[in-house]
Amino acid sequence: MDTSKLFLEALALKKCVVATYNRTAVQLAPHILYTRHGELYVDAVTLERDGQPPQEMKLGSFKLTGLREPQVVERTFTPQALFDPSAERYAGTTVFTV
Repeated sequence: MDTSKLFLEALALKKCVVATYNRTAVQLAPHILYTRHGELYVDAVTLERDGQPPQEMKLGSFKLTGLREPQVVERTFTPQALFDPSAERYAGTTVFTV
């Protein structure tokens, strides 16, 4: 499955994704898939980094081509209040959102 379809599935089902990003194992709760400069990005909350929870919950931007071996896992998530799908940065670029 290509990476964009995998993230579309994860967003639609509100399921987490595990992958490697910058040689670090991460578990992500994806909130939105969008384009920037013709490239696909996902904004997601990192739930685990190398098996450890983050010190603070925040929304990060990940370039899809930088996520290695992504897999949808059974863990579901509730969209975080810190995510605003109507933010100006997503205007006209949103592919899919939770």
